[in-house]
Amino acid sequence: MITFPKRKGYMLLYICLVLPAFGLLGQTHYNLQKLITVSENYLPVLKQKQALMNSAKASVTDIRHSFLPQLTLSDQLNIGSDNSLAGTLLPIGINPSTSGGVRASGNMQAVTGNLGVLYGEYELMNFGLNSAKIKTAETYVDLQQSDLQRERYLVQLQVSKLYFSALKTEYRLETDKQNVNRYDSIFNVIKALTVSGLRAGSDSSLAKAELSKARITYNQTLGSLNQVKEQLAYYTGLPAAKILIDSLANSFIVHTPIPVNMLPDTLANPLIDYYIRKRNIFLSYNNLIRKTYLPKIILAGSTWARGSSIQFNDDYKSFGTGLGYQRFNYSVGIAFTYNLFNGLYKKDKLTINKFETEASDFELQQQRVALNSASLQADNALLTTQANLTELPIQLQSALDTYHQKLAQYKAGIISLIDLTNASFVLYRSQTDYIETLSDWYLAQLDKAVATGNLTQFIQTIK
Repeated sequence: MITFPKRKGYMLLYICLVLPAFGLLGQTHYNLQKLITVSENYLPVLKQKQALMNSAKASVTDIRHSFLPQLTLSDQLNIGSDNSLAGTLLPIGINPSTSGGVRASGNMQAVTGNLGVLYGEYELMNFGLNSAKIKTAETYVDLQQSDLQRERYLVQLQVSKLYFSALKTEYRLETDKQNVNRYDSIFNVIKALTVSGLRAGSDSSLAKAELSKARITYNQTLGSLNQVKEQLAYYTGLPAAKILIDSLANSFIVHTPIPVNMLPDTLANPLIDYYIRKRNIFLSYNNLIRKTYLPKIILAGSTWARGSSIQFNDDYKSFGTGLGYQRFNYSVGIAFTYNLFNGLYKKDKLTINKFETEASDFELQQQRVALNSASLQADNALLTTQANLTELPIQLQSALDTYHQKLAQYKAGIISLIDLTNASFVLYRSQTDYIETLSDWYLAQLDKAVATGNLTQFIQTIK
């Protein structure tokens, strides 16, 4: 835990930075959790990921329905000639069928025919192919859900970074305002001394230049704050002008930052889980390939009725005769089908999937290495900032005391304006260093939380 000396300068900084914000109490303030909630309900990319997950779930239902028997009902009325020859042909290309019509000579007289068919087919056994299809589809649902969680995790990270950036810039803006007020006070003192003849006019010009420089810095910081708010507006959909960071409930200027104990959570970390789910897709697809090229046993059945205007003795009747049903048939059968080249096809597909699985393994390893490195870097940054946070309150108090001392000495004519402006600069730098270091501490904690899979836990500590 980081400890800080309780000094009056430390509290003075807090009062100077926070009190001006009370004028905004009538407006809506947003803490980190509220900004994240708004962004999760607004961002189209998250809605896109949700839609993709819903689509994957619908695909599972679609695959289950594809296992239902095929049941086809058809009826066709035909008019045409009936000429055929004895012989055999293969079912290649488009071969119009002629039933009967084998005679010594051709006959181009038109006849009518009617054929109604009810045909059903069902894969009675495919040796686990159906369950492999469902498993692969469910694995894809897991991947889409993990992708949604990862995208939400990354959005939380970006919003958190912008939140801390806006918070730091707001405190920096108030520090710049104090700096402007200090130089404005110095300028007024010098102007009074110059009018009384106690100081040279050059001091007044130099003080005016420093005041102008302080105002320029303030304007630049204000511009930076507006830029950060525009970025927050992108993630939340809120108008940038209405985004007010809630820095009153738990100001990081006053409260001692307490490190959050973050043990690596490799199972729940969305930045790792996504790649695990992606790898599972290839493992599931490996099983699906093996099942796809196994034999199939098909149960088929049909009943059909026919009519024709040609009678059994080759007697041509009127067209109306062939429009009704005259003969009825049925058939039931079991078929065993297997492509003799399936072994070769399966080998090729498995080889492709093997390398894709290896690539996925390396991708997962790379992500783990990257997150582990990020965690170690965050630890190093935390050690540095914690050491600096022990010294900065001392530096701040000393700078404040020095400034007041130099101001009194300048009024008494003991020191020059350069000494006074140097003291003012050191105080300003001490204030900004303190804010920067606190911001670095929170960002390091944020990086640590992201790398270890504890982002949600960390966000909950920011009240």
